Amino acid sequence: MLKDIKKVLVLGSGALKIGEAGEFDYSGSQALKALKEEGIQTVLINPNIATVQTSEGIADEIYFLPVTPYFVEKVIQKEKPDGIMVAFGGQTALNCAVELNKNNIFDKYNVRVLGTPISVIESTEDRDIFIEKLDEIGVLTARSEAVETVADAMEAGKRIGFPLIIRAAYALGGLGSGFANNDEELLELVEKAFTYSSQVLVEESLKGWKEVEYEVVRDSADNCITVCNMENFDPIGVHTGESIVVAPSQTLSNSEYHKLREVAIRTIRHLGVIGECNIQYAFDTVSEEYRVIEVNARLSRSSALASKATGYPLAFVAAKLALGYTLDELKNSVTKTTSAMFEPALDYCVVKLPRWDLNKFYGVRRNIGSAMKSVGEVMAVGRSFEEAIQKGVRMLDIGHRGFVANGFTIPEGESLDTWLAEPNDERLYAVTEAFKAGYSIEKIHDLTKIDLWFLQRLERIFNTSKEFEALERFEQIDADLIGRAKKLGFSDQQIAVLVKGESGVHRNELTVRELRKNFGIKPVIKQIDTLAAEFPAQTNYLYTTYHGTENDLTPETEKAVCILGSGVYRIGSSVEFDWCGVNAAQTAGKNGYKTIIINYNPETVSTDYDTSDRLYFEELSFERVMDILEFENPHGTIISTGGQIPNNLAMKLYDQNMPILGTSPLKIDDAENRHKFSEILDELGIDQPRWKELSSLEAIHKFVDEVGFPVLIRPSYVLSGAAMNVVSNTHELDAFLKLAKEVSPDYPVVVSEFVQGAKEIELDAVCQNGEIVDYAISEHVEFAGVHSGDATMYYPPQKVYIETIRQMRKVAAKIAKKFEISGPMNIQFLSKNNTVRVIETNIRASRSFPFVSKVSGNNLIEKATKVLLGLEVEKGNSEIVYDLDYVGVKASQFSFTRLQGADPVLSVDMSSTGEVGCIGDTAEEALLKSMLSVGYKIPEKTILISGGPIESKVALLGAAKQLIAKGYKIYATEGTHKFFTENDVYSTLVYWPSDNKEPNVKTYLHDHKFDMVINIPKNLTKAELDNDYQIRRTAVDFNIPLITNARLAAAFINAFTQLSIDDLKIKTWNEYRNK
Repeated sequence: MLKDIKKVLVLGSGALKIGEAGEFDYSGSQALKALKEEGIQTVLINPNIATVQTSEGIADEIYFLPVTPYFVEKVIQKEKPDGIMVAFGGQTALNCAVELNKNNIFDKYNVRVLGTPISVIESTEDRDIFIEKLDEIGVLTARSEAVETVADAMEAGKRIGFPLIIRAAYALGGLGSGFANNDEELLELVEKAFTYSSQVLVEESLKGWKEVEYEVVRDSADNCITVCNMENFDPIGVHTGESIVVAPSQTLSNSEYHKLREVAIRTIRHLGVIGECNIQYAFDTVSEEYRVIEVNARLSRSSALASKATGYPLAFVAAKLALGYTLDELKNSVTKTTSAMFEPALDYCVVKLPRWDLNKFYGVRRNIGSAMKSVGEVMAVGRSFEEAIQKGVRMLDIGHRGFVANGFTIPEGESLDTWLAEPNDERLYAVTEAFKAGYSIEKIHDLTKIDLWFLQRLERIFNTSKEFEALERFEQIDADLIGRAKKLGFSDQQIAVLVKGESGVHRNELTVRELRKNFGIKPVIKQIDTLAAEFPAQTNYLYTTYHGTENDLTPETEKAVCILGSGVYRIGSSVEFDWCGVNAAQTAGKNGYKTIIINYNPETVSTDYDTSDRLYFEELSFERVMDILEFENPHGTIISTGGQIPNNLAMKLYDQNMPILGTSPLKIDDAENRHKFSEILDELGIDQPRWKELSSLEAIHKFVDEVGFPVLIRPSYVLSGAAMNVVSNTHELDAFLKLAKEVSPDYPVVVSEFVQGAKEIELDAVCQNGEIVDYAISEHVEFAGVHSGDATMYYPPQKVYIETIRQMRKVAAKIAKKFEISGPMNIQFLSKNNTVRVIETNIRASRSFPFVSKVSGNNLIEKATKVLLGLEVEKGNSEIVYDLDYVGVKASQFSFTRLQGADPVLSVDMSSTGEVGCIGDTAEEALLKSMLSVGYKIPEKTILISGGPIESKVALLGAAKQLIAKGYKIYATEGTHKFFTENDVYSTLVYWPSDNKEPNVKTYLHDHKFDMVINIPKNLTKAELDNDYQIRRTAVDFNIPLITNARLAAAFINAFTQLSIDDLKIKTWNEYRNK
């Protein structure tokens, strides 16, 4: 072990984005835990305020600052660490470290890079060096050339021959990559790739080969083991992050497995990686040929999956190895008995499935390929592939019940063969349709290149579903059929729908449940022991299966509490709810309870082996939660810290007499049902936007004539505004009504007036028996109409009248009392001309809980959990927040660059994938730090303004004057140019894309003539969106910072014209809080 290391700086990964999500919160938290165990002082730089790693008691000092070379150098200068860890913050941290090393910053301040040396990282990231290194030991790689100009790329393409894959070097999750079959496609891809990187790779395409991956661990004494091998269900051509992944691999023969393992170990030893890395192969089963695709010399998305799949904590071990330990000196901290030298063996099958949210974007292309688009993932554990994959499909929470019994059909006019041959986000369900159409597995294999072994297993599921469909009544089902179906991963609900169809689903599900239990068919609980029971090991890491006869352990006897996790990360629910769940578990543990967590997301800290006393890696479905609660029989269940998924189970669990802690599920149901909720508000005399419940189209049109456009349409029970829409004319109204109807047939659709130009303010609170004991109020920068998850937020509020706050407190107190709330709640208000209206109330923790808890230094979830457990809490003095000497700003991270074709515009439907929160002495300083953290840059010289409606042109006028005063050059489109000229602001005219005249805005974008683009959509009509869309989309495709909201643009301009980057203070969280 290295003796001279006393203080270590760890680089985090910043905001969650596509290709870089919660898995780095997990790996960073593990690394900090490992350092703490060694008594080393830790400093973390990570602006993501919603994550567990930026919580109290994990790192000694936290800087909420951008992970960029400028700020990291400033922190090194101030903290003078002995060592730095760069492999735990994804590609963001890695790129930052490579840059710092280039400028000799580490040598200058005498900081040691711990773990894999930077030179090794560079040799895995720079294709030429990488191929050269592997050639030295005779390891095969795909034929490829690295080029630095477009002309060279075209030449290289001719030499290698089509089909080709194009990739940008040093890019995350395959950004800027794609397949080319001819010169035109090659040119288009290469031009785009050069906007992300100065080096582009042109290489032979191995589309259709099998993709296999090994996780490898090596120490400084050259001990090297493989921890887990996985294979992709989808063939090469689909990025690993977009593919269904199965571990351990199911289709490799013994000799193939050992051949690839030997190559992996030889390669990693030769490269000199210290710690953890993964190696990806393309493998051709016919010729047994392989190619090494890449090595990631850092913890990756698959290492989080491998840790959870094998119970071998990779990040923790990697951090210890970086400190100079060897594998034989470490214990596996999960099993507690075996050494870390021991390769895990699995007696179960793990399947990972990605979740996309492509339908949230207007115009996005649905194909999936070499670049990542998925926003989250799930991991299912079973004793057979069939059991695991069906569980996994349900875990995605996209309304599918498994491989069969879904409402899925191929859209009219599209061919099944195309759906099979060209992968998209729903190809798995197209395979089901192919079986229905009578395709043989050979034919499906030819079209999809999915291994025949997997297709045989899926066919088995399909054939069993036919047996159920042949039955008329539940009484005809025999024990043998249910037993077989359960081993293939069928759920009670799936069986109910196959027999009885889509009506009365929950009632029928209960009938099947009853029937199954009468036959004595129940799941057993198994431990993930990672040694396939060859050695004694006790783990609290559990899953349920129907392949088995006895439970591996007995129910928890001490007083226990069960916490339902937040499930799959998606747009609208991600790491902030994991933070809430983890904090609830820690608080319950501190207060003498045993904790049981149910969650299935491998990226999270809540599914780490030591967050709870028992972890069930299981579905959050009614059936599974009931199985576990009936077995464990805990004192109570917490459903209010996991976002919307657990909330939706409230009534079903209540009907089965399961003790739910906190607010009664009956009251939650009243608040979730728009109709009941609105009536209660009227009864309490609380103002709300006017609304009507939809029963007929005529009635709607009549109501719209009364209140006038724009109006808001939404169904009941929503998370992050799904199918919620602002409509500004009759044409849109009809289109959206059709959509909304499809979303919730059992629930009414509500139409309400949409208040324009109103401020949106949120109140997060903790209540006990209907009385507010603590609260926090935060204010949005943008006016209402931008989803609160996408909005930029100030806490404490900066421009809210004291009178408004007083009104909000009164309203909140009435609501808390009426709904008898105990635990967390969140209310969203509209405020205009000093009147306050309520938009909605969530009786659960909201996404702003971590942000307000950390900025105020007052942990609201800890307080809420104590309330749920029935403990005494003292009333908070929430008023003092206005005397804080600092301000926190939450900004959203968008991943539009990855979603080709999507319109990067904000609406009531949420589209951000993550967030950051930074602290400053003034609102301007905090805002500027936050904007830099989500990837904006301070423009150097030129800015394009296309101002949209007159209100936003006016809102931008002051900002434009500030820009001119600072010496910026403004370009403007026609209407804005005219308006600015009339108001004495000098701007240069550029023409609209549709004008086909020069100077044209499109040409200027292509030539990188703008450092920033501000484009405000006039309204949501098609013609408007199209013209603006070209500007917005082109800006995103060419990596030019884009803002589409006038208030945010004005605030950002105000901040960077007042402050330069050197004015931003480098202060820790503790310094702001005077700790």
